[in-house]
Amino acid sequence: MFLEQVVKTVCPGHASAQYKVLDLCAAPGGKSTHLSALFPQGLVVANEVIKTRVGTLVENAVKWGMENMVVTSNDATDFKGLQGYFDLIVADAPCSGSGMFRKDPAAVAEWSLQNVAHCSKRQQRIIHDIWPALKENGVFIYSTCSYSAEENEAVLDWIAETFEAETIPVALTGDWGIVETVSERKGMYGYRFYPDKLRGEGFFIACMRKKSVAKENIFRPEKFSFVPLSQKAAIAEFVTSPNRYACIRLAEEVVIIPAHHVEEIAVLASILHIKKMGIKAGRLIRDELLPAHDLAVSTLVARQLKTIETSREMALDYLSKKDIFPDNATPGWNVVQFMGCNLGWVKILPNRVNNYYPSAYRILKR
Repeated sequence: MFLEQVVKTVCPGHASAQYKVLDLCAAPGGKSTHLSALFPQGLVVANEVIKTRVGTLVENAVKWGMENMVVTSNDATDFKGLQGYFDLIVADAPCSGSGMFRKDPAAVAEWSLQNVAHCSKRQQRIIHDIWPALKENGVFIYSTCSYSAEENEAVLDWIAETFEAETIPVALTGDWGIVETVSERKGMYGYRFYPDKLRGEGFFIACMRKKSVAKENIFRPEKFSFVPLSQKAAIAEFVTSPNRYACIRLAEEVVIIPAHHVEEIAVLASILHIKKMGIKAGRLIRDELLPAHDLAVSTLVARQLKTIETSREMALDYLSKKDIFPDNATPGWNVVQFMGCNLGWVKILPNRVNNYYPSAYRILKR
């Protein structure tokens, strides 16, 4: 929530401007999805280098349903081909985890002074590698879930000493319980969160602006294969305002991305390992769309589609990928809903109902 307060401080017009935003250490995706809402016209790159965590990030991006997110899996060094590219970079850096002591007793056993020193060096390495990707006058937001000054204020001083960066204070209200700090050597502002002073766990966040000139790359964008106009009609009936989007063919799948982001995403695709872009529409089979689950739960799915409103028990059966038996359902593709919220697809056939909820997402225990 405080990340939003920082964004509102440093990114005027965020709701309408086409900012390019990077969430560098994104999994499981809480900050990335929030940033996608704060920058609805912008492009949010949600990156996670740890392979075992990328799947969760993709799943949460799918469930969030906004088309302005790209999920990647890259080390910070891989962004060297994107120098001077991002308007805003958020780095919730790997840390010693002392801010989780109250919530997770196991974090106490894992903590050590040696780990604090190791994390501080790793944080500096990550920032050193990603700093060139920030534009001149771009904003860098740094955070950890650590109490250690070595991972927080000392890192801010290191940034100020290593790069041309100016600190950005953020307005506070006294009853929030947030503690403002100033680093010892360079007077960099930071904000500390303590569980005894507010609702939440231990947290640190700071904001700064890059003042040095950023080198810009000459990009060679990926060449996308676009769906021909003859087939776009099959997709258009499933999408709200289809003319605002481009339909790209990736292997057997069709992906929908905002038309004004095609060039930017093509640049990203030429440099980064993309795990998800835009909204997966589905597969085209003989000029008919077999719709993907991602489309059903997205913000761009058409509102005039046939729907099935379920009871709580039927919704749980559907999410468990069991057979459901709705009354008076119309043949063909239907969106299953609970309390007006889309859950996914079923196809009503003369003698059965096919449940298209993804097996990987199904509820296993009720």
